[in-house]
Parts: sequence; structure tokens; C-alpha cells
Amino acid sequence: MSADPAPRPGARWRRWLAALDRFGHREWRWIVVIAWLLIAAAYLDRYATAIHYLSLGDTDDNMRYLQVRDWLNGQSWWDLRQYRLDPPGGADIHWSRLVDLPIAGLMLVFRLFTDPARADELALGVAPLLPLLVLMLALAFLARRLARDGRGHGWIAAMLLPLGAGMGLSMFMPLRVDHHGWQLALTATTLAGLVDRKWRRGGVVAGISSAASVVIGMEMMVYLAGAGALVALRWIFKEGAARRLRPYALSLGGTTALGYALFASNANRLPVCDALSPVWTSILVLAAGVLLVITYLPLKGWPQRFIAAAIGGLIVGGFALAAWPQCILSGAYQISPELERSWLVYIREAKPIYVQAASSWVPMIALPATGLLCALAGCWAARRDSERLWAWGTVTLMIAFAIALTFWQIRAGPAAQLLAIPPVAWAMWALLAALFTAPLALRLPGLIGLVLLGCAANAYSLYPLAAKAFAGNKAVPAPSTVATVANASNTGNAAEKPADRRERTITNASAPAPNATAIRQTSRRSEARCRTQPALLALNQIAPATIFTLVDLGPRLIAVTHHRAIAGPYHRNGKAILDIHHAFDGTPEQFRAIAAAHGARYLLYCPNFPEGTIYQRRSPDGFYARLVRGERMPFLTAVPLKFGTQLPFTLYRIAPLGNEDEDEPAPAKKKRRR
Repeated sequence: MSADPAPRPGARWRRWLAALDRFGHREWRWIVVIAWLLIAAAYLDRYATAIHYLSLGDTDDNMRYLQVRDWLNGQSWWDLRQYRLDPPGGADIHWSRLVDLPIAGLMLVFRLFTDPARADELALGVAPLLPLLVLMLALAFLARRLARDGRGHGWIAAMLLPLGAGMGLSMFMPLRVDHHGWQLALTATTLAGLVDRKWRRGGVVAGISSAASVVIGMEMMVYLAGAGALVALRWIFKEGAARRLRPYALSLGGTTALGYALFASNANRLPVCDALSPVWTSILVLAAGVLLVITYLPLKGWPQRFIAAAIGGLIVGGFALAAWPQCILSGAYQISPELERSWLVYIREAKPIYVQAASSWVPMIALPATGLLCALAGCWAARRDSERLWAWGTVTLMIAFAIALTFWQIRAGPAAQLLAIPPVAWAMWALLAALFTAPLALRLPGLIGLVLLGCAANAYSLYPLAAKAFAGNKAVPAPSTVATVANASNTGNAAEKPADRRERTITNASAPAPNATAIRQTSRRSEARCRTQPALLALNQIAPATIFTLVDLGPRLIAVTHHRAIAGPYHRNGKAILDIHHAFDGTPEQFRAIAAAHGARYLLYCPNFPEGTIYQRRSPDGFYARLVRGERMPFLTAVPLKFGTQLPFTLYRIAPLGNEDEDEPAPAKKKRRR
């Protein structure tokens, strides 16, 4: 009897790989969920100390927290005014409550197990990670859709590549509770719906995602318009594509109307341009209705469908221009020219990419540009498969559109980075597979291409190293130059205590005199600590009052203390913002009069705060510049506050008009934590 033939070398490994391949295709969703859980746990651990100290680094994160907290404390669902900004009338905030829901839900759940303050901290840490799961699922789905017959495992790279997209990833980090993370995730799900092989499901997903993003805020309105145009374009040139367009139109119009009914605040019931109001609700519902109607017309051939779509577009555009010309012709913000000159032009994210420094725009655009090239390669690879070519073409156009928007404002950068991930993931898998299957002569180019894709996907980490290497022969900066690397609360080492952070100072061989260096380090450390909870809580030693401070410090001040502020960086409150600018740019007498008009009893001065440098450069003889130079103002009296070390800021009492010697107010009896 002959013996069984010996197993072929590698047969066992091939069986294992085949089993893993089948498992990956069958259970990819659960694999993404498990990966998200591990990533979320890692970031929560990394940011544990920042969460404990409530280190909300962005003004919008502080305001979102206040919005949720005030709602849970009894403020009306329909009332989004922040009454501790610009009292007594309050500041009108243009957001909706949709993003408040998961944050509030987490707060209420955690309050079942711990005290309210700790529950709030935990909720603010966990909430931004929820849209990250949605994003990872959408990107993995897109990568699978772009692959031939859904094969390949580029989706594994797609779910992990957001970790290298620094600008996009920052919107999903713990404590980043503003609405941008949800809008980015919904933009990805919209794109996934546009290319879904199941047309009806894809139309519903794209319509609901687009409308939900607009309910949250108007930032992604341009992507909604682009998605709608692509769905209509597919209907024009593809017989039977009404199966996607009809559910898209129904879900878009229905979700928009429902979102307006449930989430529009009292202020947004007016015809405002910067939120889902009667303006955009009427336009979107009409557009959805027109799209639905034209799909039922007895049209034959793409020319007739093109004419019908063009007429429908003219109807919607004509209505928008006739009914709401102020929004169509003047933009969403509707701010005064003075506010734009004095305030908006200094907001970095509102500037185009070509005015940014290379250290900013190079890592920002590396991944989108690479994704666009990979998408073009994908279009070529899918040229004989019309359905797959449509998916590739849709993704390519959306990436190109997002890149184009960065030449308007760099706030489009996160979307451009994240939308570029599926093509890069597809290319990575194709090159990785080629390393094992391609002829030997092609493996080295494949390896080089794979390395280059990895570098583009991690440009934020690699660019500083590359810049340092290429700058090796350049002139050394002047001896007095001191480069300081500070850790921002939302992107840096979150395990560092806010009150005890130490900056790493890199000096040249011939450094400045020790006393000059010490002064610089002290002032920069003071600026970093002005926002921290331990320092700001010292202000609770005095009774609640209105404190005059910088625009960008206002939301943080009222989030941490029991005090009130004049303004935050919110365009609907332009008068209050301009009052602060006029006060700091003007004479001491003007400052005092404006402070008195707002009922401000104190001035909070933080040296080297970024916003303050604007007033110093713009008005070197103004009140703020004179205060920085140490000039004594007779109506300002420093208020002593108990603190373990030197406070990073100075609190001044503002004497009432006509009285510079009034006694200090009695301190508050209780020292509240927040």
C-alpha cells in the first residue's frame, strides 16, 4: 500500500490565510468595532489627566460643554443663548442641540455611578470618540467598495489611516466635543451612500447623512451640494439610477424638515443664514421635491433627463435667489465689514492654504494630494467596469472638491484628509499584494511605492524630521532666538498636568542671558496656564461678577468659574466682540467707559496670550499695549488671590466711573470647583 503524498510546502499557511480572508470579509464590521474599542481605550488612557482637569483647549469645546450643562440644569431646549456672555441679554449661539444629545446622554449615564463633576469629565472624554467609530466604518466600507468585487483587505488600512491624518484626527480626540467630528463622519457616510452597490440603501444613507450634517451646522453645506449634484448626474447618464435618486430625495427632504422641527432654536426660526432656518429648510425641501418629481417624468435618454435636471436646478436657484437674496449673495456669516477687518481676518482656519507656512500646508495637503493621485489610478484600473468606475469617479471628484476648498479656507483640510484615505488604502493593499505575486523586477518599485504612501499618510509625524534634515546647511538663527515647544491640550501629551506643564526650550549655542531666558519662559508658561482649571478656579475666591477679558478667553472663563464674560468668538455677537477690540485698541478712558457699559467690575489680564499680540501690533499706543508695558492705570487695582504658586494672570478691579478708591467687594463664602 503506497504512502500518502507529503503535503506541499506552505499548504498549511495557505489554508490559514484563506480562512482569515473569509473571516475578514464576513466579519469586517466587528473587526472595525474591536479596533475602535482598542483605539478609544488608548486615547482615553493618554488623555486621562487632561480629562480630569477638564482641559478643553478650544473655545467651541468650552461653549458646547456649557450649552449641554445649561440644558441639563433647566434651560429650554429651544433656547441656545449663553446668558453668562454679554449679560444680561446673553450671546446668541447659532448651533443646534443634535450634537448635545450624546454628550448629555453620557453625562446622565455616568451620573448614576459618580458625582456630577466627574460624570461631566468622563462624558466629555468619551463623546468625541463616538463619531470616530462611524468614520472608521464608513472608510472601511468605501475601501471595500473600491476594490475589485469587494475583495482585498485595504479596508484594514482604511480604518487605521485616520490615526496619521493629524488635522482630521484632532477632531475626534477626547474633550474635542464640538460638532466637527460628527460632521466629518457624516460626510464620509454620505460618500459611502453615494457609491453603495445597493442603490436604495445608498440613497437613504446619503440623504439622511447629508441632512443630519446640515442640522448640526452649515460648514458641510458645500459637500451636501456636491453629493446632490453627483446623485443627479448619475441619474442623468445611467438608466435606472432613479432607484438611488428617489430614496435620496425623500430622505434628504424628510430629514431636513424633521431636523428643523426638532432642533431649530428660537433664534433659528428666523430667516438667518448661518444655521438650519426657514431659509435652508425651504431650499433643501424644494430641491428634494424637484429631484423626486423629475424621476417620475416619462423621460427617454440622457438628453431629456439632462434638460429636466437643468430646469429643476433653475427652479431651485431662482427660488433661493428671489426668496433669500441676503443669504445667497452675501454669504452665511452676515457680519459687518468692521468685524471682518478687526476680527475674522485673524482667524487662521478662515484663511486659504496658500498663505499658511510650509510647516502647516505641507503635512496638511500631503495625504489629500496622494489620495487624489491614487484615485486617478483607481479610475484607470476600473475603466472596464462601469459600476466600479462610477464609484471611483465619485470619490475622485469629492477629493478634488475638498482639496479645492482648502484654497478658500483651511478648515476644509480635515475633510480632504479623511476622504482621501480609501484610495490610499486601496493602493497600499494593491502594492502589498504585488510584493508577493508580482515578478521579482517589480517588487522593489512596489516596496518603494508602499513606503512613499506610508510617508504621505503620516506626514504630520515625518515632516518635522524631513524639514530638519533638509535644513541642515541653512544659517543658524540669531542667538537671541528661542524656540519653545508647548503641548496643546487637545493634541499634545495629555498625561501632563495642566498646572505643572513644563515647556521644552531649545536654544542655540550662544543663548541669551539667563535672566532674559527666564523671563521668556515664565511669560510663555503663564500664557499656557491661563486657560487651566487650577489657575482659573482661583477666581472663584471673589463673588460672581462680570469680568472683562480677551474674546478667546471668555468661553473658558465661564466654563470653569462662576463668573460672566463679555464675548466669545461667535459671529452673531459682533457688537460685543467689537467692544472688546475698541476697548483694547483705544485709550484707557475708552476702555473704562466700555467696561462700565457692560457692567464689568474686573479685568483679567493674561500676558502673551495670542489674541493680545493683535492689539499690541495694531495699536501700540492703545490701552492693551500700555498695560503690557507695565504702565499704571489709576482706575485699576490688582486683586490678591490665594494660590499655591504665582498665578499666570493678573486680576484687576475696575473702579467705577468717577471713583478710583472704592473698597474691594467681599469674597465669596464658598469656593466652588466649577
